[in-house]
Amino acid sequence: MNDSEPIFIPFLKWAGGKRWLTSSQSHLFPPHFKTYIEPFLGSGAVFFYLQPQNAVLSDSNMDLINVYEQIRLNWPKVCKVLRRHQYNHSKKYYYIERAREHRVPHERAAQFIYLNRTCWNGLYRVNLRGEFNVPIGTKNSVLLESDNFEHMASLLAKITLKVSDFEPVLDSAGKDDFLFVDPPYVTRHNCNGFLKYNEKIFGWDDQIRLAAAVKRAASRGAKILLTNADHPSITSLYEDVGSPQGIRALVRSSVLAADSKQRGMITEFALAVNYDPPK
Repeated sequence: MNDSEPIFIPFLKWAGGKRWLTSSQSHLFPPHFKTYIEPFLGSGAVFFYLQPQNAVLSDSNMDLINVYEQIRLNWPKVCKVLRRHQYNHSKKYYYIERAREHRVPHERAAQFIYLNRTCWNGLYRVNLRGEFNVPIGTKNSVLLESDNFEHMASLLAKITLKVSDFEPVLDSAGKDDFLFVDPPYVTRHNCNGFLKYNEKIFGWDDQIRLAAAVKRAASRGAKILLTNADHPSITSLYEDVGSPQGIRALVRSSVLAADSKQRGMITEFALAVNYDPPK
């Protein structure tokens, strides 16, 4: 990142988002790399912080990728619909809009942003029919002072966006590309319930596939920063990759739990491969 470039706050709130990483642990990112690759995009906090010239951004959530595509292609239309949502926002309107199915891509993108900003804690969750079912939250602002969709569109202009499983994206990484790998995990994973609860969002077979894909990318010389749950079952998957200097536990606060008693400080596992970030 160039010091003259503005720092952007991600326009989406995302469970497991990495705003905290960019604000307190940015020294973990390699200073030089070819292409930035992120297979679990979410809010894109690291991408917006680094603002790389070359990048591949991917996620299996097609509605999420559509948001980024529409910001790139049609940001004025997205903003126009967001202004309508802001004017109409109420509890009744929220649930009516939540149930709507929009076919026009920029309207679907605006709906996604509206629900993300006004639902409970910015949580993304769907039922078995694939329908977004998060209740309304306490926030009423649909348009934010920090929004700069025009500049975001310019950042995304030459970026490759993909709807994809993580494995082929990781397998595309070559020597000196930078892979930021942040798979889904949302529960208080320092507790014994990690496997039970996270199996629903990212199964153990996926964790095994991910570890294998990370090791393949490492063998090709890709620079990798992996964040995951600080849990023995996870750390054991990566015992034979990286160096002791590249492994650490990062402390952060947890605010996702509805019960305030379940919030507090937790640690996350971080692994840097093929470069040694400073302590």
